[in-house]
Amino acid sequence: MQTARHKLFAAASAAMLALAVACAPEAPKPEVAEAPAAPVVADPAQTSLTMAANPAALGFDQAAFDKAKADLETEVKAGRIPGAVLLVAKGGQVVNVTTVGTEGPGDADPMTPETIFRIYSMSKPIVSVATMQLVEEGKLALEDPISKYIPEFASPKVLEADGKTTRPATREITVRDLLSHESGLIYGVFAAPEDPLGKLYMAAGDTRFDFTALDLSKAIAALPLKADPGSAWNYSRSTDVLGAVIEVASGKTLDALLNEKIFTPLGMDDTHFYLEADEANRLAEGPTTLKTALSTPKVVQPMLSGGGGLSSTTEDYFRFVEMLRGKGEYRGVRLIKPETLDAMLVDQIGPTVDRKNWFYGPLGGFGLGFGLLPIDLQDPSKGNVFSWSGYAGTNMWVDPKNDITTIFMIQTNEAPADYPVKMRQWVYGGYKDPAAAPAPAAPAQ
Repeated sequence: MQTARHKLFAAASAAMLALAVACAPEAPKPEVAEAPAAPVVADPAQTSLTMAANPAALGFDQAAFDKAKADLETEVKAGRIPGAVLLVAKGGQVVNVTTVGTEGPGDADPMTPETIFRIYSMSKPIVSVATMQLVEEGKLALEDPISKYIPEFASPKVLEADGKTTRPATREITVRDLLSHESGLIYGVFAAPEDPLGKLYMAAGDTRFDFTALDLSKAIAALPLKADPGSAWNYSRSTDVLGAVIEVASGKTLDALLNEKIFTPLGMDDTHFYLEADEANRLAEGPTTLKTALSTPKVVQPMLSGGGGLSSTTEDYFRFVEMLRGKGEYRGVRLIKPETLDAMLVDQIGPTVDRKNWFYGPLGGFGLGFGLLPIDLQDPSKGNVFSWSGYAGTNMWVDPKNDITTIFMIQTNEAPADYPVKMRQWVYGGYKDPAAAPAPAAPAQ
């Protein structure tokens, strides 16, 4: 959606966000009820990127950001990515916006915070927050069996190790299981080619977009589970099924629900399942060498994938991560209660949960919609960020310990495996907490 916000970026404006508050209604006339005030929402016409006057005073070393730019320019020159955006902020103040390259091969438009990216699995935290909003409203509960909303999930079965026989599951899948990826569901598209359950998923429409998430959920419900609900972590279609569950619970389509509960309140006017007509020219495209094509958000289809269907901009997603950093509130706009977010950040991979398929092995954990990952993958004692990434290379995290938020946007499903380590170097390289006590001086010799 083309708004004044994009003109602000074209002029490199760093204007403060103005909250749009409805004008006070006229004094009520006798026997006429006063109209309710419009809810406070963040103004999408204004930038959310408030630049810090002095990043060094906030503990950051410009040399690390210079290295990020040099590293990313090297990736562009090598043809591995057409361009990238890296945003780092502390306490809501942006200390760095690195933009390199263009929005796609042969595209002269430079990368900006307004470039639109397929964020794939970075859709999951958004849908997870919307789910918890409904929990707060009493429209569903974490321990609800999802068969309450999609009856086809009643009486689940588990596929035995022989890949042929099944047995009854120990219990039904709950909303909590979907949020924590402990549902027993899988992704057929990411399963090994010879995996019998993966083959069943693919036959059921695991990669189709011509039917709805509820249709997909019902098809998956007819299949056996990989494991008993609550017993193992497996990355899966859980959030796609969750999207269908909250559609039923709310009585609204997922796009309408997210617009109402998250995008409009935060002013995320460029975040959609499918692009609006005036947004297509800002969509980032991947390298021409990709072996597997990216999704086509320019073509509207029935599927609203809660697990991976959204597109967004750096500027828009920054509003979302700042809401998370603000314990559920962004510049006067509250989406969820602080205690609700706290509950989402409790590790669900306990000692009785099989974590052999957890991406980070013995490190970190997973909450209700977020990965809980070490700030330093080599030294977990430095604390965790809560985070998630997307299939085409996008990434975000919130670091409560250091009050840092980060967004990284590229568009390739063949990103180098060392990006997560490099990202931490770009953000924390040389970082020193300005509030930390200085080291005591060495005694005189």
